[in-house]
Amino acid sequence: MKQTRNEAVNSINAAWDIAVIGGGATGVGIAVDAASRGYKTILIEKYDFAKGTSSKSTKLVHGGVRYLANGDIKLVQSALKERGLIFQNAPHVSFVQSFVIPSYSLFGKLKFLIGLKAYDWLAGKLRIGKSTLLSKKEVIEKLPKIKTKGLQGGIQYYDGQFDDARLAINLAQTAIEHGATVLNYAEVVSIEKDRNNKVNGLTFIDRETNQSHTIRARSVINATGIFVDDILKLDTSTHKNLVRPSQGTHIVIDKKFLGNEDALMIPETSDGRVLFGVPWHGKVLLGTTDTPLNEHQIEPTPMEQEIEFILNTADQYLENAPKREDVLSVFAGLRPLAAPTNGDANNTKEISRDHKLITSSTGLITITGGKWTTYRKMAEETVDLAIKSTGLPFKACQTEHLHIHGYSTEKHGGHWQVYGSDVDSIKQLAEQNPELKEKLHEKFDFIAAEVVWACQQEMALKLEDFLARRIRFLLLDAQASLEAAPKVAEIMAQQLNKPEEWIRYEINNYKTLVNNYLLS
Repeated sequence: MKQTRNEAVNSINAAWDIAVIGGGATGVGIAVDAASRGYKTILIEKYDFAKGTSSKSTKLVHGGVRYLANGDIKLVQSALKERGLIFQNAPHVSFVQSFVIPSYSLFGKLKFLIGLKAYDWLAGKLRIGKSTLLSKKEVIEKLPKIKTKGLQGGIQYYDGQFDDARLAINLAQTAIEHGATVLNYAEVVSIEKDRNNKVNGLTFIDRETNQSHTIRARSVINATGIFVDDILKLDTSTHKNLVRPSQGTHIVIDKKFLGNEDALMIPETSDGRVLFGVPWHGKVLLGTTDTPLNEHQIEPTPMEQEIEFILNTADQYLENAPKREDVLSVFAGLRPLAAPTNGDANNTKEISRDHKLITSSTGLITITGGKWTTYRKMAEETVDLAIKSTGLPFKACQTEHLHIHGYSTEKHGGHWQVYGSDVDSIKQLAEQNPELKEKLHEKFDFIAAEVVWACQQEMALKLEDFLARRIRFLLLDAQASLEAAPKVAEIMAQQLNKPEEWIRYEINNYKTLVNNYLLS
């Protein structure tokens, strides 16, 4: 990032047009939109960028085949357009992925083909592939580990895949490049108001120094995902919850359990959910579950029944399916679903996947719900509302064709791809210092130069920031990431001027975190 964290802290005394609370997909998207229009913008994030839901998705940029089946045509059409724009604006972290739906009945085969043809059609000129029928032989060629008994063939369709946390970091960098101030590890503790009880700023504590800062802003936007109700309660103590969290759990296994480059899509599991098996960074990600919860937390724990559901479903479709001992990492994220006003609150399929924009009587703007794929459109609508409700001079949205930091159409091998245009700079660091060429772990190609880069350019402040989100080591192989932690902590301590005690503290914290990602 062109702006260091110290520079960000030093710029917070200014008056702002727009203050964004939350550094997940929605928040960083809003910061990019507002800053690229020319508004003086600040973003405050309590933890690290994409620490919560936004780094724990199924890694799909998609319109949502399931939502089409539910009749949410408008939502699907909008998401398909946004999928196409992500490919255009951030090709270094997103790409087209082939999916195969195996079919064990002729009726099912026909039903899904008709639905996917509609899916293609709704994408219009941003269509990325053509859905086709596959013979039994073709399905087996594409998914060599699929169970063949009763297999009637299948359907191939195309959707998108991406690296969620990397895109969030790149969006934060893009916002900075357009003049925004962006700050992680800063906790909003109060919403400030004028004598008319209208929001005119906020107070936050910089958790790196424990210093308190109060800023003024013409518009304050609450984009905190599963935590929107916490901020709304700072605004109005009698607020009733808007969000019902739903937990999605994923497991990560070796790619040998699936086969080739094609992804598996199971459209109707035993309880009516969709399950994916998606190649990702040389591994395979299986998920997701959809479990309604009454409470929210930043590090949710995968439930035993969720893990069993994923493994049992995989066993129904895959030969030599993975067992518990084959799981390299397991992680859970919470989706901020708009809470139902009536009906069955435990049926998450009935809770809206679309986003909601709300303006409080005090003028606080809240955006909730939605999905990663539509982050840009959500941001556009939110900034439009902020302009309208605060009287800011109108400036048109610039993001539809705005290249995201790292934009590059050049292809790089292995994990280097997600760095895009930054690849050469990181490799130059390694050339300047041979020690930075050293691998962080013998099983992976991550090198020490990436740690330096993350500290200098990507605002990584903690061991977890790097291992979980700047690179995706924690999600790819939790145990191996723990083995690499001491080396990474030493490099980070040098870069961040931290003492020996910091290294021990960070490693101990990371050990505790890793336990949540390992199956006992």
